[in-house]
Amino acid sequence: MAETSATPLLEAKGISKYFGAITALHNVNFHVAHGEVLGVVGDNGAGKSTLMKILSGLYVPSEGQIFFDGQPVQFSSPKHARELGIEMVYQDFALAGNMPIYENIYLGREPGRKLGPITLINHAQAREMASHHLDNLKIHVKSIDQNTEELSGGQRQAVAIARATAFSAKLVIMDEPTAALAIKEVGKVLDLIRSLKDHGVAVIIISHRMDDIFYCCDRVMALYQGTNFADAPLDKTHRNEVIGWIMGTKGHTEGLAHDRLT
Repeated sequence: MAETSATPLLEAKGISKYFGAITALHNVNFHVAHGEVLGVVGDNGAGKSTLMKILSGLYVPSEGQIFFDGQPVQFSSPKHARELGIEMVYQDFALAGNMPIYENIYLGREPGRKLGPITLINHAQAREMASHHLDNLKIHVKSIDQNTEELSGGQRQAVAIARATAFSAKLVIMDEPTAALAIKEVGKVLDLIRSLKDHGVAVIIISHRMDDIFYCCDRVMALYQGTNFADAPLDKTHRNEVIGWIMGTKGHTEGLAHDRLT
């Protein structure tokens, strides 16, 4: 189970976000503990991605307060959030396909020597660091010099996770981490996500796949029409109940046709 702590790693209180006349989030309360894997579910338009973009510094909330390690924070940018240890892994991986694995892992934060605005990259050091980091995460590739465009979807997702955790990340947010993967690759990526707990990293997973949520999460939280709807540890709920939350109902126990197809 997740590491227990009196103070959540990340907490949001009363978060609202308006886009003109559109209310994307209204008075949302949220928290994730140190070393916890949290699943966030909800139908399209429920506010999941908007909330995660606020927590990762891409959006500024219209109302509400965010606390990180018990201290109030106001993220000015994703870079600011990364400096505190919050990383976002997007559904499209955001990798440079024509660059090798090791360069993708340290892209924009390469080891080397600064000469004014220019960094003289130490490629030997970057290769060594990348190899060690991948070994530490038990990520296996043919060569760290492979271009990422040569990798399978699961391998690209693994490299994206490696990049997110290469700089002492405390929290990694993942948007539909298995949506673009072949079935045989899903389990490997979910095992990698679970293993991040062993490295002291908390994880938030946005997913429509109940299999993913119930395989690797400690707790699940549902948003419905931009507001909090339900929240429970995985051992205190079940698959059909969570599907009901996504539809805006509680106490749901019946199996659904679309559930059998996920």
